[in-house]
Amino acid sequence: MLFNSIDFAIFLPVVFLLYWFVANKNLNQQNFLIVSASYLFYGWWDWRFLSLILFSTVVDYSIGLLLKTEYNQSKRKVL
Repeated sequence: MLFNSIDFAIFLPVVFLLYWFVANKNLNQQNFLIVSASYLFYGWWDWRFLSLILFSTVVDYSIGLLLKTEYNQSKRKVL
C-alpha cells in the first residue's frame, strides 16, 4: 500500500475513526489497534516481511521490560 493510493486514502480515515471512537480512550485498546493497523499496513505491501517486524516488536518489547526492572546503569547500557 502506497501513501498516494486509493487504498491508503480509505485505510487512514478508517483507522483514525476506530482509534478515536471505537477504542473509547482506553490506552491498551488504542495501542493494540495501532499495532494491528501497522502490521496490516506493512503486510499489505509484502506479507513476507511481517516476520521481520514481528521479531523486532518482540525483541524491543522484551528489552523494554528488562530496562524497566534494571537499575544498574552499566547493565542498562548493555541492554
